[in-house]
Amino acid sequence: MKYKILLAGRNQTVIDDFFKQLGSRLELMTTSTRYDDILHHIKYVRPDAFIYCIKNEPVETVNKMFSLKTRIMEDDIPFVIIGSESECNDFVKMAINTADIVLTTPIKVSEIEKNIVSDIEQRKQIREDTYSKFRRPDDPNKQNSEKRKHILIIDDNSTMLKALKEHLHGEYDVATAISGKVALKFLEKKTTDLILLDYEMPIENGPAVLEKLRANETTKDIPVIFLTGITERDKIKRALALKPQGYLLKPVDHGKLLAAIESTLNNGRAEF
Repeated sequence: MKYKILLAGRNQTVIDDFFKQLGSRLELMTTSTRYDDILHHIKYVRPDAFIYCIKNEPVETVNKMFSLKTRIMEDDIPFVIIGSESECNDFVKMAINTADIVLTTPIKVSEIEKNIVSDIEQRKQIREDTYSKFRRPDDPNKQNSEKRKHILIIDDNSTMLKALKEHLHGEYDVATAISGKVALKFLEKKTTDLILLDYEMPIENGPAVLEKLRANETTKDIPVIFLTGITERDKIKRALALKPQGYLLKPVDHGKLLAAIESTLNNGRAEF
């Protein structure tokens, strides 16, 4: 099986080397560095991996790549960057959690192929394993007798809310809230089995919302999983001190998210 690889970036030398040395083993395609072009190609080509070949990237481009990762994460497409060690390090610092795979030049072609194909196949296996756990039985009477669990997602990013809801609604009843205030209002009249809570939100951040949940008799026992893009140790310690059932880094890996939700609902705590 040939995996489809979409390439973009300013490093034309690396892109040319891909076609010369891996063109017979991978189905390679290129697109421009324009954000809209990349999104268009990913949407219609549906590649197995997206590779950005970096060279003297301006900050604006790096920011767009961070945004791109958020947009494509629902398709679980690995985001790969290839470049010199210094440029890769700068990219990773500016766009935290964007690159799933970082390959620094010089690098052997066999290593490039090995890393990319291994990641694709691992993701594929995780999806298959996860969906097999959630697959409903063929007996329609048994399906109707099983009550679907309810999940409440709290995030100030409407794009993130939409992406997560679309990913989860096949297995769960999902409600969304654009802020902690809206979520607490929702919980005055309705219940939920689990809350996915964004850490960084304006006015009232995730820890503040969790404190209110824990202080309320009717919501104190609802399991909470933080969704966070932060990596600062002090902030993570503060979050963990509130005893959430777990936390996942953004952009969220959907296989890990489904596994964390299942583990929390069944065992009371996420497993990573």
